[in-house]
Amino acid sequence: MKSKEQWISMLIVAMSLATAWAIRGQFGHEQGAAWAGAIGGLALVMVSNRKDWYNKMVLVALASAIGWGAGGMISYGVVVGYGHADNFINAFYGLSMLFVIGALFGLLGGGLVGLVLDSTEKNKVKWGSLMAEMVAGGILSYYFFVEQIGFKMTPPRSEAWAIILGAGLAMLWYMAREKRNSAIRVAIFSTLGGGFGFAFGNFLQITGNVLEIEFNMWNVMEYSIGFFGGLGMAYGVFSSKWPTEEVKPKIWVNRIALFILIVIIPLIIYRESLTYEYLMKRLGELINLDVVASISTSVVAIIMLIMSVFLFWKLKDGNYKKKDVMLFFFVYLSVYIFISYTVTGLFAGRTEFNHHLYIVNIILIFILLRKNMAAIYKTVTDKVNTKKWFTYLILILIFIVILAVIAIQIHGELGGAHNRFPVN
Repeated sequence: MKSKEQWISMLIVAMSLATAWAIRGQFGHEQGAAWAGAIGGLALVMVSNRKDWYNKMVLVALASAIGWGAGGMISYGVVVGYGHADNFINAFYGLSMLFVIGALFGLLGGGLVGLVLDSTEKNKVKWGSLMAEMVAGGILSYYFFVEQIGFKMTPPRSEAWAIILGAGLAMLWYMAREKRNSAIRVAIFSTLGGGFGFAFGNFLQITGNVLEIEFNMWNVMEYSIGFFGGLGMAYGVFSSKWPTEEVKPKIWVNRIALFILIVIIPLIIYRESLTYEYLMKRLGELINLDVVASISTSVVAIIMLIMSVFLFWKLKDGNYKKKDVMLFFFVYLSVYIFISYTVTGLFAGRTEFNHHLYIVNIILIFILLRKNMAAIYKTVTDKVNTKKWFTYLILILIFIVILAVIAIQIHGELGGAHNRFPVN
């Protein structure tokens, strides 16, 4: 039975990934999702109270960044438009495919985190073999579903969902062969949470637009997938049985992982979304545009550099305690919030209300963390209960049917709506 403290621990993880995923909407693509995913992974370790996991925090964050980030290659803009359709077949198709896309985000994100937690010196994950199998699975899946069968989810957009599907199935097959049941549990609960969150988030977006709520409803949808995906991942981790690791990760391994998180990912985001040229296009309505773009790109570069130097200096030795996890988490999330403010016009005096809510979230997370709470359940398991998971899947799909029926009843033709299938 879950205690109040365990619910709060899961809430912290859910709010952390949700806030970061909402910020991710300013940057998009794999790199934005990777920064958000890393924050979710850090939140898991931060509330776990597992001292042996503290030393793994950088590896858990990197695994979460890679897993959640990989899904960023999936195109879903048109699928959101299908959910806005005014007829059942297309509305249901849109919501159900968003469930699939959100599920694929969670599958890799939760699965790779579970594998890092399950990997010990005595029972190491064979990362080389796993990555090779996932790459092969992604290629085979894409050519089977898209090129051979011709199933296309989002024509004429990218069909990269098939790559993530194949990689995820290969990962599950690896887990099953290696009997890493706890990692399977995290992957499945993250899958269900991410899928539900994306479909439900699209419904919330539609409802908000119909009610003409003066708010960024796209951001609400992004928050939803992060919240429920994070909730599923947290539940999977905290309710599963994990080995205790006596050996710390090698220093060079931690340093390389840390370098990727605090240098490589920020650099890619900077190149894609924060350069002078990009900001000139993004902030094109301002009178003093060149000055604002110049100040913005310079300040962000300085902040990112300070963050990278500071975190590397503080965390380079690899001997971590909870205070180190908290430091990494709050600095990493705070900088992400700051650059989100900047890319939308902070130095032109332009701010958006949803950004202020990111700050509210980080304050609430800090307040909830003040108590030393138990996150791991008293009764944990590594049982693979496929019947129960299949039941959850059916219930979610029924719920999506209900959402689709309600959606088409509350609106007529919406802007951005698309029909995947012809209707009379």
